[in-house]
Amino acid sequence: MISHTLGERGDPNPMLIPALREEVLEANLEIVRRGLVLYTFGNASGYDPEQGLVAIKPSGVPFDKLRPADMVVTDLSGKVVEGALRPSSDLDTHLEIYRHFQGVRGVVHTHSTHATAFAQAQREIPCLGTTHADYFHGPVPVTAPLAEQEIRDAYELNTGRAIVRRFQGLDPLAQPGVLVASHGPFAWGRSPREAAMHAVLLEEIARMAALTLALRPDAAPIPRALHDEHFLRKHGPQARYGQG
Repeated sequence: MISHTLGERGDPNPMLIPALREEVLEANLEIVRRGLVLYTFGNASGYDPEQGLVAIKPSGVPFDKLRPADMVVTDLSGKVVEGALRPSSDLDTHLEIYRHFQGVRGVVHTHSTHATAFAQAQREIPCLGTTHADYFHGPVPVTAPLAEQEIRDAYELNTGRAIVRRFQGLDPLAQPGVLVASHGPFAWGRSPREAAMHAVLLEEIARMAALTLALRPDAAPIPRALHDEHFLRKHGPQARYGQG
């Protein structure tokens, strides 16, 4: 678990904050370009562990109006360090992911159509083909529904806690996304850019799965050997895909 705070690291480096804001703005714009967002239904954030700082989209601001300076910078407790606007209402969910998932440096939340449909059905996305296996080493998990008290008391924080509970025994970097029951997808990565990419891929995987299950409702997950082969040739110490 990540445990350091901004206070332990000292004052933020003013040279690094603009770079973090730029990265986060680009991740927010990418999910719009890829058709994952309607109006203001989505957000992206980035985390700098050296400074203990998170930059996130401001709440309710149209994406076409966003500038780097609009990204709100907070510490891991949610205290605003820089920014004149209110941070995304999903900030506490993002922070809970950063506090618990080692290596995660970017988080994206959308209400993309097919992934949200699986979330609303409270159904995980099975690995029905090798496109899925290339990026998710297992089915895309779905969280348990929140209890009524969890909804009333610290809803966004409890959403993050539900994600963390669901990933007990799982590697979040090998399964870089989740479906929050009755809500929608969250995806993450080693950078804001990678988190945005995983959000795009998660929606495409969900779309393919929905089409496959419509054509063949009894479609079974691919064999584990094929699943492992496709994932491990792209990830891990023995990866052989790409140029290294």
